[in-house]
Amino acid sequence: MVTFVNKLTVHGDIDEFLAVKDRLTAYMSSQPGYVGHEALRSLGDERVFLELAVWENPAAHRRAVRSEEFQALVKDLGSLATPEPGLYETVEAAPRAR
Repeated sequence: MVTFVNKLTVHGDIDEFLAVKDRLTAYMSSQPGYVGHEALRSLGDERVFLELAVWENPAAHRRAVRSEEFQALVKDLGSLATPEPGLYETVEAAPRAR
C-alpha cells in the first residue's frame, strides 16, 4: 500500500475549488487499486488543504492519474490551487495511545 499526499494551497474561490476536488475524488475513488481517502483543512490557514489517498500500489495510482478523464478533470484545478503532491510508503506504524 502507498499513500498519495497532496498539499493544496487555494488561491482561487474556495467553493469552486471544493467542487473540483469533489469531482476528482469521485473519479479517483472509482479506479482500480483505490483503497480510501481523507481530506483535511488547516486550522491555521483556511486556504490550505491536505488530501490523503491510499492506493494498493504505485502502479494503480499512476494508471489513474495518466488517464484522459483524470487529465480533463484536473485541468480545472490549476487556476484555483497550487498542488504539492507525492507518494509515500509506511515506514513505521505506532500503536494508538490510550
